[in-house]
Amino acid sequence: MAEMVKLFVNGQEVEVESGKNLIDALKVVGIEIPHFCYHPALGADGNCRMCLVGIEDGRPPIVPACKTPVQAGMKVLLDAEHIKKIQHDVLEFELINHPIDCPVCDQAGECSLQDYYMKYSLDDSRMRVDQVAKAKRMDFGCGVVHDQERCVLCARCVRFTRQITKTGELGIVNRTDAARVTIFPGRPLNNRYALNIVDLCPVGAMTSQDFRFRQRVWFLKKDASICHGCSRGCNIYIDHHREKYKDDIIYRFRPRTNLLVNGYFICDAGRLSYKEENENRQVTSLIEGRQAPFDETIAAIRQKLDQARKPLILISPDCSLEQMWAVRRVSTLYGASLSGFSDAYVKAGDGDDFLINDDKAANRRGLELLGIKTDRKSFIEALQKTDLFVNFNNDLHFSGVDEEIDALLGTVQSIAVCSHQRDVFKTASIILPIASYSEYGGTIINQDYVLQAFAKAVVKNEAGKDMLEVTRLLGGAVIDARHAWPGIRKSVACLADVDPAAIPAEGIKLQTGEDANVGA
Repeated sequence: MAEMVKLFVNGQEVEVESGKNLIDALKVVGIEIPHFCYHPALGADGNCRMCLVGIEDGRPPIVPACKTPVQAGMKVLLDAEHIKKIQHDVLEFELINHPIDCPVCDQAGECSLQDYYMKYSLDDSRMRVDQVAKAKRMDFGCGVVHDQERCVLCARCVRFTRQITKTGELGIVNRTDAARVTIFPGRPLNNRYALNIVDLCPVGAMTSQDFRFRQRVWFLKKDASICHGCSRGCNIYIDHHREKYKDDIIYRFRPRTNLLVNGYFICDAGRLSYKEENENRQVTSLIEGRQAPFDETIAAIRQKLDQARKPLILISPDCSLEQMWAVRRVSTLYGASLSGFSDAYVKAGDGDDFLINDDKAANRRGLELLGIKTDRKSFIEALQKTDLFVNFNNDLHFSGVDEEIDALLGTVQSIAVCSHQRDVFKTASIILPIASYSEYGGTIINQDYVLQAFAKAVVKNEAGKDMLEVTRLLGGAVIDARHAWPGIRKSVACLADVDPAAIPAEGIKLQTGEDANVGA
């Protein structure tokens, strides 16, 4: 438990965590100190001066909040006239050469300068000289577009490339009105996290080529979720919008802070994976190549399972814990072999020492804790013996075609229960569409055994069925995610005391060991 200290803000006593600076400590208790250059992941730079606050009886009497640790009994002044004047003057300085084009700026609605002007200034400009002309639409590489005229020189982007990615592509050149953020000659951004610069920019100077001018941010609905791009399980916001008479579309993923998992950032690959949620979706049920009603397709699958002598069911390592449990129960119901084989989801050498992992499966730990085999040998043996192969959304060709497995798939009758159109599903005699992870809720366990919950975000006009609903229609006993948990708790020791409705936003670090193995 962190030590707490009491101090006074504008004469009111508050209790905050010791050791933090004033910006972070007071933010926890709902008190905002305006700032541009400070960011918790980048530390204090002290160049914007927007966060200057008064300290009553202090020496010095005015200090930058980003560099000042809280102290017991400290008397902080935020609404004193001389502090208001500092904030007003800093904003006026920042706006001298800043274009007032908020209606066409891609950052409008998410701009700190815009927000601070409305809260701390609202004055007309006193400048009667032409603004300094600066470059626009500069391609910095990696999908980052820079408008120099909007830059407030907070240096967050520069510090990110030096402190976080350690690639150092950005710098500030020249001084005063000639100062610019730029890339080194012939050295554009070249790292796998570059688009975080867009999030870090407090104004509209850094924008994403992918998102730029595609949607107004105040139209977007922002839902918390978990990236399924790899086994890190980074926390994200899914920003989506449904225009009148049209379908709900995802426009971007943004990082959501979780110090237990991903900190403040996400990789560019995960960020851009939102496109996969919109594209190549399986939306129609097919029986022997012809479109069929959903109910007829379910009945056909049940009939095939009833007639099969040695069915084999394959489950995706991206499925939620509840879905894995439900599929496991269905496999028992039909006497089927069950596998979570997914070697194709591992791309050796692709990971790094920051956020990106070799394993692109979102919930491999779930397969492990539920005792679902993932080894190649047992899967091949079962595939050679089966007379019916049912694939629950496992892309066996994720990182390329496995010739041996592909040859075996060509000799067996198969059924695909899938969210996307993939090559591996094309040979299936029956194809049943289901929802993807942005369209249902559940829990997953990342590589470090952090259990996290995510909720349904996107609602399609013609919504795909959750895999849980499909298993129920196939005769399974799991009605919904909540009804899966009694069995999960009984089978997995480290989940025995977990209430899925009470999982905190940052997740739960599971205590695993031999006692975490599945019981009888």
